Amino acid sequence: MNVTFVNPGADYMISRIMEFQTERESAFWSDPLFHFFPKLDKAHADSLPFSKRREYIEHTLRAIYTEIEETINKKVLMYSQYWEVCKLQISAALSDAFGVDCSSLFNDLQCNVTMNPIEPRFLKEHRFDVFYLNSERGAVGESIHEIIHFMWFYVWNQLFGDDYDEYERPSLKWILSEMVVESVMKDKRLSSINPYFPRENGGCIYPCFFDMKADDALILETLDAMYKAQSIEDFMRNSFAYCKEHETAIREHMKSNGAI
Repeated sequence: MNVTFVNPGADYMISRIMEFQTERESAFWSDPLFHFFPKLDKAHADSLPFSKRREYIEHTLRAIYTEIEETINKKVLMYSQYWEVCKLQISAALSDAFGVDCSSLFNDLQCNVTMNPIEPRFLKEHRFDVFYLNSERGAVGESIHEIIHFMWFYVWNQLFGDDYDEYERPSLKWILSEMVVESVMKDKRLSSINPYFPRENGGCIYPCFFDMKADDALILETLDAMYKAQSIEDFMRNSFAYCKEHETAIREHMKSNGAI
């Protein structure tokens, strides 16, 4: 398992950012950009027609990129160096978690260090993004989160033989994959690297999951107990069946938080 960290350039960054600045996106996805880049005037952006809003955001981001390009390039080097320190430890933990030898898998992962505070992953392309304002520990911690997705769906796909297109937002398979990251991350070989673990430090999953309930029980606690007691294959089958049973409650809770 290996990750190559790169600066993908302004065009890539802005393209990915604008995917979360569409008219249909909730504030959950669109507002973090304005929080981290105060040079973007949210009130002004909101006052503009959508086409003009896009022009304003893109123009401002290009100017910001010019100012921070050198910083991003330095972060690429920092993240790469820290990954080399941690990668054997991460690979061993994930090999145990997923019951496969990770050392020979995903040696072509690419991590784009970007201006996007939303950090998407692209399963088919073996790449994902991390935000450049992370520390080196934060970037590798975020990388573990994304690599868990790659491993989860690698095993999942072998088990179910379904389509990778079914693994994207807002499908239930995507929702489940986001919830289970915390259980996997509890391995001390992983949590010790991730500065956002435990929840008191910000958490390694979407906060809207923390208080999500079904039948008066916290869903994450139910899933965590299943994860600890079952093989990864049984856990995948049973956790998805559980989520299907409670899909309405899960979706309503996420919708109320703007996450879907």
